[in-house]
Amino acid sequence: MAVRLETHVAGRIEDYALIGDMQTAALVCRDGTVDWLCLPRFDSHAVFAALLGTEEHGFWRLGPADAADDAAPTATRRRYRGDSLILESEWDTPRGTVRVTDFMPPRDGAPQLIRIVEGISGRVPVRSALRMRFSYGRIVPWVHRVDDTRTVAVAGPDSIWLDTEAETYGEELTTYSDFTVSPGERVAFTMSWEPSHKQPPALPDPEGSLEATADFWREWVEHCTYHGPYREAVIRSLITLKALTYAPTGGIVAAPTTSLPEEIGGVRNWDYRYTWLRDAAITLSSLLRTGYREEARAWREWLLRAVAGDPENLQIMYGIAGERELGEAELDWLPGYENSSPVRVGNGAAHQLQLDVYGEVTEALHLAHMTGLSRNDYASVLQLKLIHYLEDHWDEPDEGIWEVRGPRRHFVHSKVMAWVAVDRTIKLIESGDADGPLERWRELRDDIHRDVCEKGYDKERNTFTQSYGSPELDASLLLIPQMGFLPPDDKRVIGTIEAVQRELSTPDGFVLRYPTSDGDGCVDGLAGEEGAFLACSFWLADDLAMIGRVDEARKLFEKLLALRNDLGLLAEEWDSAAQRQVGNFPQAFSHVPLIDTALRLTASGAYGG
Repeated sequence: MAVRLETHVAGRIEDYALIGDMQTAALVCRDGTVDWLCLPRFDSHAVFAALLGTEEHGFWRLGPADAADDAAPTATRRRYRGDSLILESEWDTPRGTVRVTDFMPPRDGAPQLIRIVEGISGRVPVRSALRMRFSYGRIVPWVHRVDDTRTVAVAGPDSIWLDTEAETYGEELTTYSDFTVSPGERVAFTMSWEPSHKQPPALPDPEGSLEATADFWREWVEHCTYHGPYREAVIRSLITLKALTYAPTGGIVAAPTTSLPEEIGGVRNWDYRYTWLRDAAITLSSLLRTGYREEARAWREWLLRAVAGDPENLQIMYGIAGERELGEAELDWLPGYENSSPVRVGNGAAHQLQLDVYGEVTEALHLAHMTGLSRNDYASVLQLKLIHYLEDHWDEPDEGIWEVRGPRRHFVHSKVMAWVAVDRTIKLIESGDADGPLERWRELRDDIHRDVCEKGYDKERNTFTQSYGSPELDASLLLIPQMGFLPPDDKRVIGTIEAVQRELSTPDGFVLRYPTSDGDGCVDGLAGEEGAFLACSFWLADDLAMIGRVDEARKLFEKLLALRNDLGLLAEEWDSAAQRQVGNFPQAFSHVPLIDTALRLTASGAYGG
């Protein structure tokens, strides 16, 4: 009879590794536990939800069985195999060394999570403890053996199949396997998902899948055109962005998780398993500038399908296949990551008015056009339709880039990005690739520019402000020179950069999005604080390089690189007081500006060594 499984507690956010198959992703902790996995898509219900709850909500632990205490032992070391998403974790134990290789092969059938245990030295007892739960840990499936190597768990529309040569048994609603490995011995486990009404998935080939997965990533990385001093960080960020891309449609999720808190114990917990136009547009920019034209083309096609027929009602986010309805709900049976509640699924911000999105989408389409991406006539038609809409609505208040849940305001960044949308469309018409009211839109561009400079600029402090009439600052103002709204050497730009540094920087030099300290939740309508926003900190490094303070830019960039976990991954924010990552993980909106800043510093020669 097996002993009871040790209590499992989710790790720190930075303790997790990402593996995925470009349709969904899993998070693997340092102790060999998969604490998060949604099947069959990024936005499906989780079958392992211990990350947001307890061991009762589903997990899969695989590693040495002879821990010195009641907790599962942490891996002695771990790494990705070369430039890939194949995770290798190794434990040095009193009885020897064992390695677990975790990966999800790019799929052409059922989604698979494959885990291969390998003996390196000695004879090491190993335990697999698999607790399958459906509907974010709420539903316990019916688990039964099919034959000597195959076990199935069924509940409603879902079935999970476990294939292994290791002997398995059930106890306490958990599927166990206990075995010992010697040097060179390999024991594989494959978990597959299939709709419960369909035939079982094909028998897996773990070793063949491992080889094919390694080949896939090796060939994909070869397309990268960046060969500068920050190549390791750039490649890892590009692999992460590829992992966050939903291959069937080209949609890019902001992160593979929901409700990882922006403040531990707080309420700023959101579902990021959707495609934000803003995040995806800047991701397209980074992909194009590093040689990944096919991914950029796929995203453009996703955009055109998602927006088709209704460009005037552009949403800020869509589902990964272009779904429009992303209703928000709370999962009250999950206590939340480190008791950060509520746990939310869906996102109520989907139907907010955020005028900056028009600028980000237009900028992405403009860049695709300028870099020679194959022409798509509907992309130009869409761009013109977006400007026709902005003509009538640019001067309205909106919720802004940060999706505030307080009153609408005239956010300066939103107006700047409306200017960007008009400016890039004018350039499209001037190139001869579209027709439009050129003179009228030139006047519109000038009107927006004048409005921002008159109403969004504080002459006494020499800085742009968060919104018209507000004294507050906002880190999105750092994008003013990067978007070409004003040149970097303009005194108003320099003053804004210095004001953000002075008023929004944390003691360790990173950047907050905006002030959140007053009791009523400030501009965003929410209580509590949040960490330094990593994308904003990268923007500051960019701006510093643009105004000639390249040494300062490089030092800030390298401080940001040091915040990555041991596998090169970043969440959304950094908690300077607790010295830990917070927010959904890994975050596309952190890895994209990392790439952009690396490219800028490399071009300027602003790097050491």
